[in-house]
Amino acid sequence: MHEFGIAEAILSAVEKRARGRRVERARVQAGAMLRVTEPMINQAFAMIAGGSAAEGAHVDLVVVPVQLICRSCGQTAASLDPYATCPECGGIDLDMEGGDDLVLESIQMAEATHVPGNPGGDRGDPDRPA
Repeated sequence: MHEFGIAEAILSAVEKRARGRRVERARVQAGAMLRVTEPMINQAFAMIAGGSAAEGAHVDLVVVPVQLICRSCGQTAASLDPYATCPECGGIDLDMEGGDDLVLESIQMAEATHVPGNPGGDRGDPDRPA
């Protein structure tokens, strides 16, 4: 399953940004040419993220369409299906642009709990003088 390679790339990028902080969600843009779905990438991600700061995190997947350019009629169109035919003439002689990117758009960290020495993180500490 090629999803494991993609999940490993996502985990690597997430860990670099998280710097050891626990991650709850990651939002990723994946081109249509990668042919991944959110359930498939989440299953692979769950398997490889075990023991990392992203263990248990969910990946929100945004599929980015490929641009199709028909060589027969010149029509251009965006498609989530890289095996599509020309919507204008039905031709299959197509050039494709894009659709193979993988971009970590954002990550959502878990809420911080008590952090010693952090004035903002010490609120509500029963051992801290008022």
